[in-house]
Amino acid sequence: MCLYPRHALTNAPSKLTRDFYARSTLIVARQLIGMHLVHRLGGLRHVGRILETEAYLGPKDLAAHSARGKTSRNAVMFGPPGHAYVYLIYGFWNCVNVVTREAGVPQAVLLRALEPVEGIDDKTWGPGLLCRAMHIDRTLNGVDLRGQRLWIERPPEPQSRQRIARSTRVGVDYSGEWAQRLWRFFAVDSPCVSTASAAARRRALLDRVDFGVK
Repeated sequence: MCLYPRHALTNAPSKLTRDFYARSTLIVARQLIGMHLVHRLGGLRHVGRILETEAYLGPKDLAAHSARGKTSRNAVMFGPPGHAYVYLIYGFWNCVNVVTREAGVPQAVLLRALEPVEGIDDKTWGPGLLCRAMHIDRTLNGVDLRGQRLWIERPPEPQSRQRIARSTRVGVDYSGEWAQRLWRFFAVDSPCVSTASAAARRRALLDRVDFGVK
Protein backbone atom coordinates (compact mmCIF):
# COMPACT_ATOMS: atom_id res chain seq x y z
CA MET A 1 0.00 0.00 0.00
CA CYS A 2 1.18 3.52 -0.77
CA LEU A 3 1.18 5.54 2.41
CA TYR A 4 1.66 9.20 3.27
CA PRO A 5 1.59 11.11 6.57
CA ARG A 6 -2.05 11.77 7.39
CA HIS A 7 -3.28 15.30 8.07
CA ALA A 8 -6.40 16.41 9.87
CA LEU A 9 -9.27 17.45 7.60
CA THR A 10 -11.00 20.47 9.06
CA ASN A 11 -12.77 22.64 6.48
CA ALA A 12 -15.91 21.61 4.64
CA PRO A 13 -15.06 20.26 1.15
CA SER A 14 -17.09 21.13 -1.94
CA LYS A 15 -18.08 18.84 -4.80
CA LEU A 16 -16.88 19.78 -8.26
CA THR A 17 -19.56 21.49 -10.32
CA ARG A 18 -21.07 20.23 -13.56
CA ASP A 19 -19.34 23.10 -15.35
CA PHE A 20 -15.96 21.82 -14.13
CA TYR A 21 -16.46 18.62 -16.13
CA ALA A 22 -18.04 20.25 -19.19
CA ARG A 23 -14.72 21.69 -20.42
CA SER A 24 -11.67 20.68 -22.41
CA THR A 25 -10.80 17.11 -21.46
CA LEU A 26 -7.09 17.94 -21.23
CA ILE A 27 -7.78 20.80 -18.81
CA VAL A 28 -10.01 18.60 -16.66
CA ALA A 29 -7.42 15.80 -16.65
CA ARG A 30 -4.74 18.13 -15.33
CA GLN A 31 -6.93 19.94 -12.82
CA LEU A 32 -8.22 16.69 -11.32
CA ILE A 33 -4.73 16.12 -9.88
CA GLY A 34 -4.98 16.89 -6.17
CA MET A 35 -8.78 16.56 -5.97
CA HIS A 36 -10.40 13.98 -3.67
CA LEU A 37 -12.34 11.01 -5.03
CA VAL A 38 -15.01 9.94 -2.52
CA HIS A 39 -17.08 6.74 -2.45
CA ARG A 40 -19.77 6.46 0.24
CA LEU A 41 -20.60 2.81 0.83
CA GLY A 42 -22.59 1.29 3.68
CA GLY A 43 -22.21 4.34 5.87
CA LEU A 44 -18.43 4.47 5.35
CA ARG A 45 -16.38 6.92 3.30
CA HIS A 46 -13.47 5.84 1.13
CA VAL A 47 -11.40 8.86 0.08
CA GLY A 48 -8.27 9.20 -2.05
CA ARG A 49 -6.37 12.16 -3.49
CA ILE A 50 -6.10 11.89 -7.28
CA LEU A 51 -2.47 11.73 -8.41
CA GLU A 52 -2.57 10.41 -11.96
CA THR A 53 -5.00 10.76 -14.88
CA GLU A 54 -5.22 10.06 -18.61
CA ALA A 55 -7.32 11.97 -21.14
CA TYR A 56 -9.22 10.18 -23.92
CA LEU A 57 -10.47 12.44 -26.70
CA GLY A 58 -12.78 10.30 -28.80
CA PRO A 59 -14.10 9.73 -31.33
CA LYS A 60 -10.97 10.69 -33.32
CA ASP A 61 -8.61 9.40 -30.60
CA LEU A 62 -8.07 5.75 -31.56
CA ALA A 63 -7.09 4.89 -27.97
CA ALA A 64 -10.56 5.91 -26.73
CA HIS A 65 -13.38 3.40 -26.36
CA SER A 66 -15.60 5.76 -28.35
CA ALA A 67 -13.37 5.62 -31.45
CA ARG A 68 -15.67 3.08 -33.12
CA GLY A 69 -18.90 4.82 -32.25
CA LYS A 70 -21.54 4.43 -29.57
CA THR A 71 -22.14 1.00 -28.03
CA SER A 72 -23.90 -0.36 -24.98
CA ARG A 73 -20.53 -0.49 -23.22
CA ASN A 74 -19.37 3.10 -23.87
CA ALA A 75 -22.74 4.90 -24.00
CA VAL A 76 -21.99 6.83 -20.79
CA MET A 77 -19.02 8.52 -22.52
CA PHE A 78 -21.44 10.35 -24.82
CA GLY A 79 -22.69 12.48 -21.94
CA PRO A 80 -23.89 14.34 -20.11
CA PRO A 81 -20.65 15.38 -18.37
CA GLY A 82 -19.90 14.74 -14.71
CA HIS A 83 -20.82 11.06 -14.70
CA ALA A 84 -18.72 7.97 -13.98
CA TYR A 85 -17.82 5.60 -16.79
CA VAL A 86 -16.82 2.27 -15.23
CA TYR A 87 -15.78 -0.71 -17.33
CA LEU A 88 -14.06 -4.07 -16.94
CA ILE A 89 -10.68 -5.02 -18.45
CA TYR A 90 -9.03 -8.44 -18.69
CA GLY A 91 -12.21 -9.92 -17.25
CA PHE A 92 -11.17 -8.87 -13.75
CA TRP A 93 -10.17 -5.22 -13.20
CA ASN A 94 -12.63 -2.33 -13.03
CA CYS A 95 -11.53 1.11 -14.25
CA VAL A 96 -13.25 4.41 -13.43
CA ASN A 97 -13.39 7.40 -15.75
CA VAL A 98 -14.86 10.89 -15.48
CA VAL A 99 -17.02 11.95 -18.44
CA THR A 100 -16.14 15.40 -19.81
CA ARG A 101 -17.24 17.92 -22.45
CA GLU A 102 -20.80 18.56 -23.54
CA ALA A 103 -23.31 15.78 -24.24
CA GLY A 104 -22.62 14.09 -27.57
CA VAL A 105 -18.82 14.51 -27.42
CA PRO A 106 -17.56 11.10 -26.18
CA GLN A 107 -14.55 12.03 -24.08
CA ALA A 108 -13.43 11.06 -20.58
CA VAL A 109 -10.57 11.07 -18.09
CA LEU A 110 -9.27 7.79 -16.65
CA LEU A 111 -8.26 7.90 -12.98
CA ARG A 112 -5.01 5.94 -12.64
CA ALA A 113 -3.70 6.47 -9.08
CA LEU A 114 -4.64 7.83 -5.66
CA GLU A 115 -3.03 8.73 -2.37
CA PRO A 116 -5.07 7.15 0.46
CA VAL A 117 -6.78 9.75 2.64
CA GLU A 118 -9.58 7.95 4.48
CA GLY A 119 -10.98 4.41 4.64
CA ILE A 120 -8.44 2.86 2.24
CA ASP A 121 -6.34 -0.14 3.29
CA ASP A 122 -5.13 -1.44 -0.05
CA LYS A 123 -2.84 -0.56 -2.95
CA THR A 124 -3.95 2.40 -5.08
CA TRP A 125 -1.39 2.68 -7.89
CA GLY A 126 -2.91 1.70 -11.23
CA PRO A 127 -6.56 2.01 -12.34
CA GLY A 128 -7.54 -1.54 -11.37
CA LEU A 129 -5.96 -1.38 -7.92
CA LEU A 130 -7.54 2.05 -7.41
CA CYS A 131 -11.03 0.68 -8.05
CA ARG A 132 -10.47 -2.34 -5.82
CA ALA A 133 -9.22 -0.18 -2.95
CA MET A 134 -12.14 2.24 -3.38
CA HIS A 135 -14.75 -0.57 -3.83
CA ILE A 136 -15.74 0.82 -7.23
CA ASP A 137 -17.34 -1.59 -9.69
CA ARG A 138 -19.70 -1.54 -12.67
CA THR A 139 -22.74 -0.95 -10.47
CA LEU A 140 -21.46 2.64 -10.42
CA ASN A 141 -21.32 2.94 -14.22
CA GLY A 142 -23.29 6.05 -15.19
CA VAL A 143 -23.62 7.35 -11.64
CA ASP A 144 -23.87 11.14 -11.32
CA LEU A 145 -20.69 12.54 -9.76
CA ARG A 146 -22.82 15.28 -8.23
CA GLY A 147 -24.78 12.70 -6.25
CA GLN A 148 -24.42 10.99 -2.88
CA ARG A 149 -22.65 7.74 -3.78
CA LEU A 150 -19.52 8.64 -5.74
CA TRP A 151 -18.17 12.13 -6.28
CA ILE A 152 -15.05 14.30 -6.57
CA GLU A 153 -14.49 17.22 -4.23
CA ARG A 154 -11.92 19.88 -3.58
CA PRO A 155 -9.61 19.09 -0.64
CA PRO A 156 -10.91 20.51 2.66
CA GLU A 157 -7.54 22.16 3.30
CA PRO A 158 -5.23 24.13 1.00
CA GLN A 159 -2.71 21.82 -0.64
CA SER A 160 0.97 22.59 -1.01
CA ARG A 161 1.99 23.41 -4.56
CA GLN A 162 2.70 20.22 -6.47
CA ARG A 163 4.72 19.55 -9.59
CA ILE A 164 2.62 18.02 -12.36
CA ALA A 165 4.21 16.36 -15.38
CA ARG A 166 2.76 14.86 -18.53
CA SER A 167 3.73 11.85 -20.61
CA THR A 168 2.36 9.38 -23.11
CA ARG A 169 -0.51 7.18 -21.96
CA VAL A 170 0.01 3.66 -20.68
CA GLY A 171 -0.89 0.52 -22.64
CA VAL A 172 -2.30 2.12 -25.82
CA ASP A 173 0.40 1.19 -28.36
CA TYR A 174 -2.33 -0.30 -30.58
CA SER A 175 -3.61 3.22 -31.37
CA GLY A 176 -0.68 4.17 -33.61
CA GLU A 177 0.20 7.87 -33.59
CA TRP A 178 -2.36 8.49 -30.86
CA ALA A 179 -0.17 6.56 -28.45
CA GLN A 180 2.36 9.39 -28.67
CA ARG A 181 0.02 12.06 -27.31
CA LEU A 182 1.21 13.49 -23.98
CA TRP A 183 -2.18 13.03 -22.37
CA ARG A 184 -1.18 11.40 -19.10
CA PHE A 185 -0.82 13.77 -16.12
CA PHE A 186 0.74 12.86 -12.78
CA ALA A 187 2.15 14.29 -9.56
CA VAL A 188 5.91 14.14 -10.10
CA ASP A 189 6.98 13.65 -6.49
CA SER A 190 4.43 11.03 -5.47
CA PRO A 191 5.37 7.39 -4.86
CA CYS A 192 1.71 6.50 -5.42
CA VAL A 193 1.68 6.98 -9.19
CA SER A 194 1.44 3.80 -11.22
CA THR A 195 4.97 4.07 -12.63
CA ALA A 196 6.73 4.78 -9.30
CA SER A 197 9.38 2.29 -8.19
CA ALA A 198 8.96 -0.15 -5.33
CA ALA A 199 11.90 1.60 -3.62
CA ALA A 200 10.04 4.91 -3.68
CA ARG A 201 7.03 3.27 -2.06
CA ARG A 202 9.21 1.74 0.65
CA ARG A 203 10.69 5.16 1.38
CA ALA A 204 7.17 6.59 1.70
CA LEU A 205 6.31 3.89 4.23
CA LEU A 206 9.43 4.73 6.24
CA ASP A 207 8.53 8.44 6.16
CA ARG A 208 5.09 7.54 7.49
CA VAL A 209 6.68 5.71 10.45
CA ASP A 210 9.04 8.63 11.06
CA PHE A 211 6.01 10.92 11.31
CA GLY A 212 4.59 8.64 14.00
CA VAL A 213 1.70 7.44 11.87
CA LYS A 214 0.90 3.72 12.06
